Formats: sequence, C-alpha cells, structure tokens
Amino acid sequence: MSPSTPRDPDADAAKRPAAPGVGERIREARQAEGISLRELGSRVGVSASFLSQVELGRAMPSMGTLWTIVSELDLSFDALLGTVAPGPGAGASGVGAAAASGVNGVGSSPAPSPGFERLTTVGLPGLRRADTAPDIRIGGVRWERLTPGDDPLVEFVRVTYSPGSESSPADNMMRHTGLEYMHVMSGQMDIQVGFDSDTVQPGDSLTFDASIPHRIVNPYDVPCVSIWAVVGRHGFAPPHEIARRLAEYGTPASTMHFGGGHHSGE
Repeated sequence: MSPSTPRDPDADAAKRPAAPGVGERIREARQAEGISLRELGSRVGVSASFLSQVELGRAMPSMGTLWTIVSELDLSFDALLGTVAPGPGAGASGVGAAAASGVNGVGSSPAPSPGFERLTTVGLPGLRRADTAPDIRIGGVRWERLTPGDDPLVEFVRVTYSPGSESSPADNMMRHTGLEYMHVMSGQMDIQVGFDSDTVQPGDSLTFDASIPHRIVNPYDVPCVSIWAVVGRHGFAPPHEIARRLAEYGTPASTMHFGGGHHSGE
C-alpha cells in the first residue's frame, strides 16, 4: 500500500468526472471480499464516506488512490475498464469491424501494393479495433485497455498523460506487485522510480520493479502517449494458465512450447 501523506491527494475528487461503472465494480469486489467501507478506507487512507461516493459514481479518486484500491481488492485496471462503455463500434469483429474501421477493402482502406492481395476478413481472435478500446480518464490521464477483455496475466494499456498531469503526488508515489514495461510513442514525460528519475522521449523504453515507489508526470506542453504492460500484479501464472489464455485467442495448445521453445509457425 502507498505510504501515508501529509495532505489528501483526493481533496479535489468532486471536480473529477466519475467514470461509468468503476464505482459499481469496486463495490462488487469489496462486497465479494467481505470488506466494509470503513475497513477498506482505512487500508487505502481515505474516509468511508469518500469511498461510498466513489461506489455511487459521485466522485472519482486520484489515479494513485485508485491503484491502491484495486490492489487491496485484488482487482486490475483491466477489470475496471471492462465496465466502462467503449466508443462507437465497440464489440465489432470480423466483417462488421472491418466496415466500421475502413480496413480490408472497406471504407477508406488503401489499395494493396502490386503483386499482393488482401487477406479475406473472417475475424481475428484477440483483435481489438482502434475505436473500441474502453478507457478511464482521471485528472488528465487517460488509460485505454488494449486487450479484448480482462486478462489476469497482463495489464496491457495505452496511457496518455496530458500537459500538467501526473500519476500521483510526489509525496504519495504508487507501488504495487509486478513488473512494468513501458514504451513512449509520442511526447515526453518524467518518470521517477525510487530515488532515480529521468525524462523519457519517443522510442525510449523502461522496465522496473513496480513494488518500488514510482511516479509519472508530464510537465511539458504536449501530451505524452505510451504503451504499458504490467505483468505479475496478481502473481505469475504457471504454463497451463498461459496456455489456457492463449487458447482463448485462437492459439492451439499443441503449438505452444515453454522453456525457450518456439511457436511451430515461426
């Protein structure tokens, strides 16, 4: 859990728009764990009344506090994002998705290069179209889930930090179990891990132990877009669980190899 702070990072929570479905999912998880509002509030450092407002959709905590809440409830951002209504065309796949997004010869898709033919669109397991990613927006930070559903093995998200936004206050840095992997697509931002910090720019990548207090801030005048993967926040999965999840995305278990093997189609 994050260290205590001399000030309330959620003092301006009423000014933040509540994300639809987030509070309901938190309440369901809390009740499933048999934890009272008072107990959960004590664990994460906020009042029971504030948590009640969050669950009712009347307030939104800071990003750092939300991370602490989902960690205490053994949730993931994937699970929260799964309750947020995605944009137009959500849930489309196969031919319908192609029509919605203008790919594979539909809409504004460009013609193939000479000598090449388009693949027939029959639906691709595990595909999420660009306009269907559910998101959460808090304090100038936007999280978009890139997996087609809640994945217990990894939290794979695109995060946009608008100018002046931060993941958490300097005196209440985030920390949780797992490893984090990050790649900057555009813009720049400052990242602090423990006592070390640096500015990351397009093309830069970073890997770190998420149990070390960390913080991201964008003090610059352009948004910073980055891709993140958080692995092991709920423990590391055994091979059979990895195989089960890959099978859901259309990969036959017979083609999977562990311990340094290669996919049979490579």
